[in-house]
Amino acid sequence: MYRCALPALGLALAASCVVAHAQTHRPFPANALRGELMVTQFPDVLLNGKPARLAPGSRVRNDANLWVPPAGLTGQKLSVHYTVEGNGLIQDVWVLNPAELANKVWPRTPAESATWRFDPASQTWSKP
Repeated sequence: MYRCALPALGLALAASCVVAHAQTHRPFPANALRGELMVTQFPDVLLNGKPARLAPGSRVRNDANLWVPPAGLTGQKLSVHYTVEGNGLIQDVWVLNPAELANKVWPRTPAESATWRFDPASQTWSKP
């Protein structure tokens, strides 16, 4: 019955890759800001305690970088990186994993990101 062992082994390897991936840093764009997000009633959210709205077609990824429906996160307070469209709607959201949360220096406002320096290779910000 070696045939059955191979799919099980493949499944175990895939699961370990997801766990390992969840503990590493993902590449974020330079315009991503850090904040606290709570979905109140989709598409309405609280971003840093203030009312905001998810854009049509917005993408929310969990800490393992898997897409999740925003309505499934209702009521949870999440530390995130996010991007905002030109019209003020939230476009992309990444729920942060422990390794990403450990990177404490990350801009929270557009003014901070405009004056700080971003290194995309190391995914770190430095203040002037």
